[in-house]
Amino acid sequence: MHHRFAAAVLVLLIFLVALRAARAQSKTTDAKPHPWYQHAVFYEIYPRSFMDSNGDGIGDLNGIASRLDYLKDLGVDAIWIAPCFPSPQVDFGYDVSDYENIDPMYGTLADFDRLQKLGADHGIKIILDFVVNHTSDRHPWFTDSRASRTAPKRDWYIWRDGKGQGKDDGPPNNWISGFGGPAWQWDSATNQYYYHYFYVQQPDLNWRNPAVVDAMYGTTEWWYRRGVAGFRLDAVDSLFEDPALRDNPVLPGTNAFGDPTVEDKYTQRLPEVHTALQGLRVVANKYNAVLIGETWTDNVAQLKPYYGAANDELQMPMDLLLTKLKFSAPVFREHIDAVESTGEWPVFVIGNHDIQRSWNRYGDGHHNDQIAKDMAAMYLTLRGTPILYYGEEIGMQNNDPTRREDVKDPIGRLGWPKEKGRDGERTPMQWSDEPHAGFSTGTPWNAIPDTYKTYNVADELKDPSSILNWYKQLLALRRTSSALLDGEYVALNEEDPNVFSYLRKTKDDAVIVVINMSAAPQMFSFHLSPHLSVRSAETLLTTQPSLQNNSSVAQLSLEPFAVYIAALKK
Repeated sequence: MHHRFAAAVLVLLIFLVALRAARAQSKTTDAKPHPWYQHAVFYEIYPRSFMDSNGDGIGDLNGIASRLDYLKDLGVDAIWIAPCFPSPQVDFGYDVSDYENIDPMYGTLADFDRLQKLGADHGIKIILDFVVNHTSDRHPWFTDSRASRTAPKRDWYIWRDGKGQGKDDGPPNNWISGFGGPAWQWDSATNQYYYHYFYVQQPDLNWRNPAVVDAMYGTTEWWYRRGVAGFRLDAVDSLFEDPALRDNPVLPGTNAFGDPTVEDKYTQRLPEVHTALQGLRVVANKYNAVLIGETWTDNVAQLKPYYGAANDELQMPMDLLLTKLKFSAPVFREHIDAVESTGEWPVFVIGNHDIQRSWNRYGDGHHNDQIAKDMAAMYLTLRGTPILYYGEEIGMQNNDPTRREDVKDPIGRLGWPKEKGRDGERTPMQWSDEPHAGFSTGTPWNAIPDTYKTYNVADELKDPSSILNWYKQLLALRRTSSALLDGEYVALNEEDPNVFSYLRKTKDDAVIVVINMSAAPQMFSFHLSPHLSVRSAETLLTTQPSLQNNSSVAQLSLEPFAVYIAALKK
């Protein structure tokens, strides 16, 4: 009898344990997992400027591989590599001559495969830059296309007659290239013009041709099978042009190149763009890959369509509007409110290879390091996915050419002095205070500013108060905070002209972020009662030592440009 009772109790215990495990498994199964990119931190690498492994003065894939430990330690989950495909380098790789290979200056396909494997070992995914709008004029597709009017690939590009019978009669319409001059180039071999939204050497693909569509979708799949986790899509707005070739409206004034200013009504953001993006997404979904869009817009409302009506286009259209805003609490608050109102997953960017570095752009000339920390605190704690630009984390600065003969970017050579080009934001990564900033044993392809002697990885790692260590602390906090990863955004003290503050909160966790964006001390009062009841605060990160042990939720005395981030205790 005693044994039968004990056996019955044992069976009951086993049943209860199994039931509890089943319920736990059910909860895990029922919970909707977040897409991988939403918790990831992305990092843009300009490959010729990141790390040179062979002493030729140009960065390469093996150089990137040698710095994966640094990227992992920083807190990076995915690296976006600017174009590394074979190219004549007219536009530093954005003129592709072969989509399925690696340019010899950067290495080989075997080097890429090694980088991809090492990245996986470090928990770092590889994102490639896919130039979807155009190719190089040396791409075999274009070589075939321009061979004759009846060439098999003639219709892979945009060919049109001029206004009359010959070159002297002028191009088909008034379309202007984004890089200066007419967007039409006369080709004497076939006596027609071809269309190029960018350089003459970058003819636009004809995305209305199904063969082009298939080839481009096939290219993405070729790389997915090689381990690529997604693509940043270059110049997506430019994929389609008006087939009727209507003139763009002319606006007052001229651009940096002296051309008439026009509204790109018939050459940008045509509705057909979304059909192309949907097709690219279908392929990406097969591999759980992500599509990041270079989406320059005039306002936040224009960003929403890029996600797709059924969330079937870009997962990550970049909010590039942030790069055009001045450093101001009310300005940023208004912008973030607009972003939040879309209901989509934001993608925050404060710098890239085409715009002045954020240290210069947001800085006031006196407190740039402090402002750099403020910007980091903001875009790494907002709801959304951040994309860092290499060197941003150490306060790298622009090094613009001072003489036309030093300019390497064709934009600068064409538009000098009004347009100085993009060399200044593409200088080599500053690893140490050794010669050439530790980037190369040879002469770097681009000039390195003298500031590398104090703004470099090696020295900043030793300085607890450096910009680099601030980034590392923020990224480590972000990784471990459910409120920062998944919490909703709630704006606080919305009338404050100097302090930008907000809550990030889930059902169980709440974090407050307070950033004094002024050069004067400020008093900050916690106005939390409409949102949650709080007893105390626990400092998580701050740039102000006197707030390190703060627990009050009444009032803070903030030093100029101070940042305070705290967990709120109910």
